[in-house]
Amino acid sequence: MPRRTTIIFDDDVYERIVQESVRRYGSTRALSRVVNELLRESLSGRSELLELIYSEKLMHIEQRDFEEFRRGMSRWFEER
Repeated sequence: MPRRTTIIFDDDVYERIVQESVRRYGSTRALSRVVNELLRESLSGRSELLELIYSEKLMHIEQRDFEEFRRGMSRWFEER
């Protein structure tokens, strides 16, 4: 169920939302729709990132093994 609220935007943010509304829907009448879509996109990306960070890892690598790999990659790039 939609909820009504008041949000105070900075001038530059408001202008970007207006521009996006006109670009997507041809008018400024869809400001709420644009804000909802942008928030969903932003929150979705963040939750996917957090899920990736905190998910069960498929493998474990020791610090010294990683350092050895990094040194090898550095040498490889320096030779190119």
